[in-house]
Amino acid sequence: MKLLLDTHMLIWSAADKLPLTAAKYILDETNELFFSPASIWEIIIKRGIGRQDFFIDPYRLYHGLLDNGYTEMTITTRHALAVDSLPNVHKDPFDRILLGQSIAEGISLLTSDSVLAKYSAPVIYVV
Repeated sequence: MKLLLDTHMLIWSAADKLPLTAAKYILDETNELFFSPASIWEIIIKRGIGRQDFFIDPYRLYHGLLDNGYTEMTITTRHALAVDSLPNVHKDPFDRILLGQSIAEGISLLTSDSVLAKYSAPVIYVV
């Protein structure tokens, strides 16, 4: 299965603090793991405004993801256009582009965000 991890999943994965249900998906070697540059951008923005849950070095995270076999998914206009079809359930633009990428690519978004789980997009909600 192809999985796009949301930003918190990436942070928790790097910090070895994943929920057990998420760890099962991530450690399953049959799954292909993806990350979005939107997540790196989100970390830089939110770390810059002092959000404590985003205090991770984005450079180390980026290289660590690549070193651990994650694939970087580029953001395309097709992804942005997929956002246009989303209901206005979630205001966070970072999460909305992750959903757009997930929809456009037909892959599942792995998240622990209960608001993202409300979308009819291919979301795997774990706690």
